[in-house]
Amino acid sequence: MDYQKVYEEWLCNPYFDEETRAELKKISEDEKEIKERFYADLEFGTAGLRGIIGAGTNRMNIYVVRKTTQGLANYILSLGKQAQGVAIAYDSRRMSPEFANEAALCLAANGIKAYIFESLRPTPELSFALRKLGCAAGINITASHNPPEYNGYKVYWEDGAQITPPHDKVIMDEVKKVTDFHTVKTMDKEAARQAGLYEVIGEAIDNAYMEELKKQVLHMDAIAAEGKNLTIVYSPLHGTGNIPARRILKELGFENVHVVKEQELPDGEFPTVGYPNPEAEEAFTLGLAMAKELEADLVLATDPDADRLGVRVRDKEGCYHTLTGNMSGCLLAEYEISQREALYGLPEDGALIKTIVTTNLADAIAKHYQIDLIEVLTGFKYIGQQILGFETSGKGSYLFGFEESYGCLIGTHARDKDAIVATMALCEAAAYYKTQGKTLWDAMIDLYEKYGYYKDDIQSITLKGIEGLAKIQEIMDTLRKNPPKELAGYQVTAVRDYKADTIQDVATGQIRPTGLPSSNVLYYDLTEDAWLCVRPSGTEPKVKFYYGVKGTSLNDADEKSAKVGKAVLEIVQAML
Repeated sequence: MDYQKVYEEWLCNPYFDEETRAELKKISEDEKEIKERFYADLEFGTAGLRGIIGAGTNRMNIYVVRKTTQGLANYILSLGKQAQGVAIAYDSRRMSPEFANEAALCLAANGIKAYIFESLRPTPELSFALRKLGCAAGINITASHNPPEYNGYKVYWEDGAQITPPHDKVIMDEVKKVTDFHTVKTMDKEAARQAGLYEVIGEAIDNAYMEELKKQVLHMDAIAAEGKNLTIVYSPLHGTGNIPARRILKELGFENVHVVKEQELPDGEFPTVGYPNPEAEEAFTLGLAMAKELEADLVLATDPDADRLGVRVRDKEGCYHTLTGNMSGCLLAEYEISQREALYGLPEDGALIKTIVTTNLADAIAKHYQIDLIEVLTGFKYIGQQILGFETSGKGSYLFGFEESYGCLIGTHARDKDAIVATMALCEAAAYYKTQGKTLWDAMIDLYEKYGYYKDDIQSITLKGIEGLAKIQEIMDTLRKNPPKELAGYQVTAVRDYKADTIQDVATGQIRPTGLPSSNVLYYDLTEDAWLCVRPSGTEPKVKFYYGVKGTSLNDADEKSAKVGKAVLEIVQAML
């Protein structure tokens, strides 16, 4: 792409509004910025389209949203699915309502009905809504936990999961075919309404979603006994979780739920945090301060689109402990599976699904309950794909699915990670263990004592811009050509290259396929149930190093993990 030529076209063409052209005039002397904005088009990653808000083909703006929607519309029309319509949701970020509206009007102009939420809603409710309405697809305007300057565009298919092959590739091909913005269709909102192609949705879907969540409750008896005695601090981090999370807890009987006031209202600037991610320590600063005053049992925070849940739990001595996504996921997996077994028994074809960068503790849980452990590529859409496979084949029963990045799904009402149902289930589990005189931290230690002290962590290296992308690829190429033989004293026993679809046994040299779609991911199985995985992020300019160890105690696991982390950084520094 001749980025300078495309820049000049945007600068001079009256199709683009005056505000857009004025923004571009301001960078006329900054060739690097022009290149960053126009050297490429935004492309789908593990979570769809995501980028910095601004003018340009490599930015999030109304024109890129329209173009992408036109490509999606062309695909829907080619399949004859236009009568089914498309559901649209959006979060609290800058330009989210505007982008959602532009997408709806583009669909309407193509004769595809748009069902658009009246106000911001969580990601999992969009997944639920499109299936409830029988839509062909769904669009969610969100950049999840990215910094304030970002927004995004997630596409879902009729099964309720984010698009997977072949849909994603075909849709992107359709988007690439749209080379002239003048050919992108749009129409007046009132005209779209009168034509029955623009329908606002809200309360009815909210109520149906709440009812589906309540169906997942296993121990109303425990909630009735201890729900009123639990003290819960919750923060929506200025996002979409506030109303649904508090509503489900209140309707179930959790009476002592305290919201972090400074983070309660939607705000796309995320003024109390630099990075609105429940993985980040700063996300819990205000919540923990409130929790200590109230002596709260647990502190919860959902990310802006409410698909991820961060957790802090209080032990009997009054100390608060962080539960990583791996820890909270396994705690919920153990609770859900053990209690379903106790109450109803487990199906013979029951399955626990996790991503390849998720803890091996999940494998131990699955082995204990004699259920299938299924590994998928990073991205919850692949867990949704497995659920669809169960439904279409009649083989396999979904019990639980999660990924290390603070996301899980209980039930199949949605096909994406759902922090609202996770909030509900974690509070239910807290009530259940409280009836046994235990805290959630006690339950976590019980889990470690039962299966082993697994410790998992991640090192993320940020490399921004065009040069950064090239460096990330160079790191992957170097590791692919020269895989490590050992790491922090652990020997490499097998090398998985998901791009080449190979798993090579180091001792024998034997090679077998991964059985998963091609992806730029390298994975090293290590001795003593340890592991390392390297992959470029699909949503941020980062290369990520995931790793896990198994110890004999919390301290032992911490020490082993720290050694692996240090070794990882040494590898990275040698390549930078």
